[in-house]
Amino acid sequence: MTAQRRDEEASVLLDVEEAARRLGTKPRFIRRLITERRIEFHKVGRHVRISEDALADFIESGRMPVIGASDTWRSARRSA
Repeated sequence: MTAQRRDEEASVLLDVEEAARRLGTKPRFIRRLITERRIEFHKVGRHVRISEDALADFIESGRMPVIGASDTWRSARRSA
């Protein structure tokens, strides 16, 4: 594998603090995600790093579909 190809395949690795900044949370939340294995991470020696791709996948996995007003009305009537 050439060095150029390796660079193209490599993703930027973020430390816990930078991942927290990008999500607008505290580092403790990111550490909890890592401990619970809810986000993919890499061990580099004793350091933990999260790739930008893993962070994007985590964000995407939390996406909720949009529901219309008629769907909301139907579910409210069923529960009554």
